[in-house]
Amino acid sequence: MSPTLGVRRYHPDDHAALYDICVRTADGGRDSRHIYPDPELMPSIFAGPYPYLEPDLTFVLDNGDRAVGYILGTADTARFVKEYRASWLPTIQQRYPAPSTPPVTPSEIMIGLMHNPERMLVPELAPYPAHLHIDLLPQYQRQGHGRTLMYAFLDALHRKQVSAVHLGMATTNTAARAFYDRLGFHEISVPDHGPVTYLGRHTDLDNL
Repeated sequence: MSPTLGVRRYHPDDHAALYDICVRTADGGRDSRHIYPDPELMPSIFAGPYPYLEPDLTFVLDNGDRAVGYILGTADTARFVKEYRASWLPTIQQRYPAPSTPPVTPSEIMIGLMHNPERMLVPELAPYPAHLHIDLLPQYQRQGHGRTLMYAFLDALHRKQVSAVHLGMATTNTAARAFYDRLGFHEISVPDHGPVTYLGRHTDLDNL
């Protein structure tokens, strides 16, 4: 009998699985180990800070053995940036010192982003105070699990009386864009957004 898949809140025992999912999806939904050889790097930026700072907004898809997908984020990006710098960055900066020279390699670029959480404070995103990241291992994609994770996250935000949420995605990731479009996200116009497209939606569960 195949194990039952279900969404539940994050538990500290999920830490290793959370980091593994991030690494195996960090290259536009694909395995990133050939780009970022340090398995702690990408999760330290895009996964680890969230259960550390806001565990009640971290949900995982559990296959009965381990977490195989997650959705995580913050209810208040401006507050998150302050807490990231004050509380999260000190836990990782010994392993990842702030760059002293212009970045050259992909890893150096990411370490630069790590030390600049204020990059998340984009004026055009202010009407969408919450933000999120969602990732599933490839074998669990396109089966409705992403929608279930999104429902749990939006419902939690709605209960906190947070009106809207945004996310940033690689513009080239057309499969992800189609997924977000189906869930009612719309594009947010941001000048000079580079290779990233920003999407947002209200937290009510209509059109989900």
